[in-house]
Amino acid sequence: MSTEEAATHGYTQDKAAYSRRLKRIEGQVRGIQRMIDEDTYCIDVLTQISAIQSALKSVSLGLMEEHLGHCVRHAVEHAHDTGDTTEMDTKLAEANAAIARLVKN
Repeated sequence: MSTEEAATHGYTQDKAAYSRRLKRIEGQVRGIQRMIDEDTYCIDVLTQISAIQSALKSVSLGLMEEHLGHCVRHAVEHAHDTGDTTEMDTKLAEANAAIARLVKN
């Protein structure tokens, strides 16, 4: 594995798209702040909060997919090539914990 491969993450190729999505979400959060400042009807505020939660869930699921397809896959390939399962076990435990956090919310 090259140094460049080691420094990349699963989302690296889509970094610009993730950044755009997160900036859009940031704008939505600022919009909710304005809604509160302007005494907007509570149901309308809650609707916007729900939209932000959906957008964040979409980003997190995309990142999880990238993690599984890149980081975990790499660890499994490394375990297959070397017989050392330490990295694979760590990556799988991290993925399980992240999935548990996502499901909990």
